[in-house]
Parts: sequence; structure tokens; C-alpha cells
Amino acid sequence: MLDAAIQCFWNRGYEATSMKDLVGRTGISVASLYNAYGDKRALFRTALDTYVETSIGERIRRCEAAPPRQAIEAFFGEIVTRSLTDGDQKGCMLVNSALEVAPHDEEFRQVVADALVRIEGFFIRCIEAGQADGTISCALTAQALAQHFLAVLIGIRVLARARPQGALLEGIASSALAMLGATGAKKKARQ
Repeated sequence: MLDAAIQCFWNRGYEATSMKDLVGRTGISVASLYNAYGDKRALFRTALDTYVETSIGERIRRCEAAPPRQAIEAFFGEIVTRSLTDGDQKGCMLVNSALEVAPHDEEFRQVVADALVRIEGFFIRCIEAGQADGTISCALTAQALAQHFLAVLIGIRVLARARPQGALLEGIASSALAMLGATGAKKKARQ
């Protein structure tokens, strides 16, 4: 049921999703939805929290299992692949919520901000570890590079909704990843 509600909000957005849409998508009655979640807003909050944990949280955990540089490359690789295989061009539910709901709702602004800080934290951890082991350049601070990657990530997800072209999205990701510097440059310099 929650997966169906997530898909409904993700495809249509919060405002354009009616209770009738949710009933049709989930197959349960309005009364059951209200009993389970309270109202549409509370259901959306649960849907967004679940999306963040299952989509973003799982991607971070999966990528963090790799060495730092490869973790960042894998993260962007998954984002580009997901963007290019999204036949409905629905984009990222978090980014969509940042644009639609967060500007008008303090609670959702904080939910979105917390998720973006979580992604930025993943980038910072990877960059710091890569800078320490010599696989990532120290030309920029970990924070500056992580903030850049966060902006590139959001840009890719927004562009993918209107221009889901492989060369475009892959080119943007490759240009950003080039900022990591030459692989092993620091190690070679020490030898």
C-alpha cells in the first residue's frame, strides 16, 4: 500500500495527487487511508521518508562499501542510469519535493534539507577518505567538493526530467568526477 502511495506522489507530486488518486492506486478506501495515516499530508510525509531511506539511504550504504573514489563514481553511475531508465521521467521524489513542497512548508523544507545534508555527508566522508589515501585530489576542500557534487546531482536529476539524454547526463557526471583528480596522483608523488 505504501509503495503504491509513493508511486502516486512521485508521479504526480503532492499537490496534484488527490485522495481519489491514492484510493485508486492503493486499492483501499479513504477511511482506511485516514485511519492508517491521518491525512494526505501525513501519508506524503511517510512516503517521502520511506523514499529517502529506501532509495537514497540504500544507495549510500551500497556505495560506501566501495573504496572512496569508486563509491562516488558508483553513486553518480547509479544516478545517471536511474535517470536514463526512468520511462516516466518522474525524476527524484526528493528533488521534486524540494521544488514543489519545501518552499511553502517548513516541515518539508527540513525533511528535504536533512536528506540533502545526508547526501553531502556521504560525499564528504568519501572525499576525506580519498584525500587521506591519495586517490582524490586535495585541490579543493572536502566540503567544497561535496557541495559541488550535491549541486551536480540535483542538476542531473532535474535535467533528466526534460532532457534524458545519455551523452548530456554522462558528460555532466564525468566533468564533475574529473574534479576528483588523477587516480593515485598523491601516492605517485610520494614514491
